Amino acid sequence: MEKVFAVVTGASRGLGKAFAEELAKEEHNLLLVSLPDENLSGLCEELNTRYEIECHYYEADLTRNEEILKTAQWINENYKIEVLINNAGIGGSRYFGKVETEYLQKMIQLNVMATTLLIHELLPNLKTRKKAFILNVSSLAGLSPIPFKTVYPASKAFIYSLSRSLNEELKNTSVSVSVVNPGPMKTNGNTTDRINKQGFFTKITLKKPEDVARYSIKKMKKGKSLIITNLLSWIVLKIVPARISLPILGRKFKHEAED
Repeated sequence: MEKVFAVVTGASRGLGKAFAEELAKEEHNLLLVSLPDENLSGLCEELNTRYEIECHYYEADLTRNEEILKTAQWINENYKIEVLINNAGIGGSRYFGKVETEYLQKMIQLNVMATTLLIHELLPNLKTRKKAFILNVSSLAGLSPIPFKTVYPASKAFIYSLSRSLNEELKNTSVSVSVVNPGPMKTNGNTTDRINKQGFFTKITLKKPEDVARYSIKKMKKGKSLIITNLLSWIVLKIVPARISLPILGRKFKHEAED
């Protein structure tokens, strides 16, 4: 029987690692992608042993187009895939006028270009399966402009639009495209501490990466185009007018940008 695999980018930590573990629990063979020196080999070995699946890894800097294309080439030349989870991404709160050009380039390259190019290059591979899935990780930030984050929500709005459009375009194929818009998550101690400083509402909407991953994979396999993991935050961001939300969000994230 031909082996098929699920691809997860940004798999070494946080939500990406949670996706990898949840897929392994469901007996998916895995192809994990992340930056060098993040112990992907150790994670693969652990998942191989614990869940008796086949796991391989590829270390790449997805902020570089040539490495995105090499990653896709490695996958296409060696493996058949049935799941692609585009999780790799970066964020942060900074004054737009004070950031380095490299900071902006890396964020756009990773959040926008890596996802777009990987889908484009791997789509023919996915189409060979009777049923295949793409899951793109956007963010609640993609639902609203956010001062002092600026480029990050814009990049995640791109992923949201790309995903919904592509799912409709591929509706008569074997591939479905889902997008998940997670909110704040307890990915590590520093992140949790930073989020806790954002106030009561943010704290009560905080999620565990494992719960987000499990729910997202379940909905992805049902062909759900839009996956909402935090309904309360989603509703608030959708109904509050920008003229009200922008000053509030600006005050909230200005403190992060100044830290």
